[in-house]
Amino acid sequence: MRRIRRKDTAPELALRRELTRRGLRYRVDYARAPGRPDVALVGRRVAVFVDGEFWHGKKLSAERLSEMPEYWRRKIERNVERDARVNNELHALGWTVIRITDRAIGRDLGGAVDVVERAAAHLPVATTPDGVDICELPS
Repeated sequence: MRRIRRKDTAPELALRRELTRRGLRYRVDYARAPGRPDVALVGRRVAVFVDGEFWHGKKLSAERLSEMPEYWRRKIERNVERDARVNNELHALGWTVIRITDRAIGRDLGGAVDVVERAAAHLPVATTPDGVDICELPS
């Protein structure tokens, strides 16, 4: 567990390099927003989180979760609950929240950054690559 980094992971660095290349200005590990977004476009109020698929319960079937030891199942469930709470807190403050999985960055970095770029410009995003979510408040 000690080897797992909280910030400056390879997917985060790749995302930040591409954002910089496209001329977008951002803050890293922004402590002034709930959840400390990995990347925050502060003036445009866009918070971007780069999530590991395993740690955030993406693509884990109920069967796979039930096979896990209780400790890991609870840990992942707490992460998912925290993600939802942070999304709601950011939305209440007027932020757009984008969650990108580490694998999505590896598969389609350009598509992921396109979504961030359009959200920053307050343009509608018609489709998102697999693993990229613009989080909406529950209705």
